[in-house]
Amino acid sequence: MVILYLLYIVIADLLYIVIAVLLYIVIVDLLYIVVILPLHIVILDLLYIVIADLLYIVIADLLYIVIADLLYIVIVDLLYIVVILPLHIVIVDLLYIVVILPLHIVILDLLYIVVILPLHIVILDLLYIVVILPLHIVILDLLYIVVILPLHIVIVDLLYIVVILPLHIVIVDLLYIVVILPLHIGRCAEDLYKGIQSSDSGVRCDSLKQLACVSTDVTFAQEFISRDGHSLLVKIVEDADESVPFSLMDHGIVSWENLSAVFIKKIANFVNAKVLDASIQQVSLAILESMVLSSSSLFQQVKQEVTLERLLSHLQVTNQQIQTKAMALLMALLQTAGDADRQVRMNIIHSSASVGDEMAHYLYVLQSVTLNHLEPRMRMPLDSYNQDQREILHGLRQAAFETESENSLSHERRRSLCAKEFKKLGFSNNSNPGQDLLRAPPGLLALDTMAYFASRYPDAYSRFVLENSSREDKHECPFARSSIQLTLILCEILRIGEPPSETGSNYHPIFFSQDRLLEELFCVCIQLINKTWKEMRATQEDFDKVMQVVREQITRTLSSKPTSLELFKNKVNALNYSEILKLRQTERLHQEETLAPPVLELKERLKPELLELIRQQRLNRLCQGTLFRKISSRRRQDKLWYCRLSPNHKVLHFGDVEEDTETPPIESLQEKIPVADIKALLTGKDCPHMKENKGKQTKEGLDLAFSITYDVEEYSLNFIASSRTDFCLWTDGLSVLLGRDMSSECMRSELDILLSMEIKLRLLDLENVPIPDCAPPVPKPPSNFNFCYDLSQAEQ
Repeated sequence: MVILYLLYIVIADLLYIVIAVLLYIVIVDLLYIVVILPLHIVILDLLYIVIADLLYIVIADLLYIVIADLLYIVIVDLLYIVVILPLHIVIVDLLYIVVILPLHIVILDLLYIVVILPLHIVILDLLYIVVILPLHIVILDLLYIVVILPLHIVIVDLLYIVVILPLHIVIVDLLYIVVILPLHIGRCAEDLYKGIQSSDSGVRCDSLKQLACVSTDVTFAQEFISRDGHSLLVKIVEDADESVPFSLMDHGIVSWENLSAVFIKKIANFVNAKVLDASIQQVSLAILESMVLSSSSLFQQVKQEVTLERLLSHLQVTNQQIQTKAMALLMALLQTAGDADRQVRMNIIHSSASVGDEMAHYLYVLQSVTLNHLEPRMRMPLDSYNQDQREILHGLRQAAFETESENSLSHERRRSLCAKEFKKLGFSNNSNPGQDLLRAPPGLLALDTMAYFASRYPDAYSRFVLENSSREDKHECPFARSSIQLTLILCEILRIGEPPSETGSNYHPIFFSQDRLLEELFCVCIQLINKTWKEMRATQEDFDKVMQVVREQITRTLSSKPTSLELFKNKVNALNYSEILKLRQTERLHQEETLAPPVLELKERLKPELLELIRQQRLNRLCQGTLFRKISSRRRQDKLWYCRLSPNHKVLHFGDVEEDTETPPIESLQEKIPVADIKALLTGKDCPHMKENKGKQTKEGLDLAFSITYDVEEYSLNFIASSRTDFCLWTDGLSVLLGRDMSSECMRSELDILLSMEIKLRLLDLENVPIPDCAPPVPKPPSNFNFCYDLSQAEQ
């Protein structure tokens, strides 16, 4: 057994050594030499040397040592270590060193020198030429064009503009002003001075025109006046006729204090003249305005020479410049007039005997144009970035509340305090009160009226604000909100922003007693709001109701035509909330008693009889006739015409008349139209004369216009009534002549009045009341008529 076992071991080991180990060495080394090693050398030589070889040696040897030692530590390892491993190392290393490594080095170096290096050089050079160099050039050029060149231009230009050019201008202008200009102006002034003294009218006229152009320059004016040129101009004006150009007098080169009475009278005559060159009247008005504003003595002379009626008539012309100059002179006269003189003017204006339709229209236009000066402020909303407007807002707050010094407070504390006080003032947006004034109208006009009230009546202003601050929030009357709404109401009542009508005559006498009517009315009415608020025991929810009552109080009071602010104040305060309720109740009862079924039935029975009465009254009014004013593109004209119906109601007679004509006889009216030829009655914008002036007519003018067409509608007779009453009378009368129903509001109003009176008479309880058969006798006249009824006392 021992021999067999030893024989087995010897044979097995020998077989293993001869076959297995050699086969393993040949196959593995061949595979390694032919495949792995070349691939490794060519591609991953560095990786193999640094990582793979070490990893292979570590892992393979470790695995080999761990496994082989365990399996063959007794039999194989000794043989492997002594024989196989040395042989393997010798053969493999010899093959690697002698063959593979030199071949690897040669191939790699050859590949690098022949392929990689030339390719690298070509690619890098191509990349530099194609990409890097153009990009470099573009970037540098762009940097130069975008940054360096503009910077250079800016610096150079700035240096030129800031330093060189101003220095050049200063030197040149200084040289011009100090040396050249005085010489030129002096020579020009001397030439013009001699020119206006020339005996040649053409040269004199050209010199005056040139003087008018250059006299705006102060230096020239001084040179000309130093030669006593202004005295020469005054003499020319005193001796000149209408053909001499006077525009040079509008440039302030004449000392107004040294003017003669002859000069003033001459200029006043130009203003009073009815037919004159518009440019002469325009300059004359401006000269008189400068006189009035310069001294009280000149004001007295101008006041004596210029008539108020003629001055007001200048407001009716189409020339806007003359309108403006006339208004400026009129305002200067009213502002310079003393209290006594103004009272005289007011007595003339308020006298019922003196103020006719023409004067009433002029006063209405003056009122409208003056009040319309407030329109820009009314149309302009508050600008939150405007420092002046913000200061006015904060001035309202500071005037109402005496607060500690705000400078000592922190920003948050001061902001909180301001918001709290603006809320007490009645602003809806207390953090930014300017938002409440963005609505236009009333715009900045509301801010102006509040500031005027606070500065003009500080006690009343503080009392209003503090009184409402002490109430409960829901019962306090908000000052700011009330002021904004009140300003809007006053603008609507006074018609601020509406152009004056060509035929309007509804003016407020109180306007002519106040320099600042809107502001003074506001001061009275804002206190009226507080009074009415307390009378109504109103809360915040009742704000609109209170403002409706206040609007009614103001409208009713102004309709009574108060002549002074004090009278308006007394009347509007007397018309308290209880009085308004009584008036409303009376009107409501009147409506209710006329709506009962029996009353309505009685009305229908009475209506035909009363309509016939109104028709007869309309025809009688047409027979009396009416004076109409001719209207053209030049506004109101001095020409008048009269139209009346013949007594037999068959012919309309009309013709031109003089100013002072009362009721011309029918024979003096040369033109006539048979009623049978009248085809249609047109009103408003359907009238031919309204279509011709489309876009230029006011709403009030359209409301007063009517026309009749005749002769197969080829011709028309055009009317513009002086009042709504005349419009209603004539349109109703013409409708009756044409066999149509009357439709005017005056007819409806008169019918309601007649029906009401007749029904009240029919419903009177007359039982046991004796009714006389004849009218009571008229009382005897007084023994004398030496008495006067004072209308002003009656109003008070």
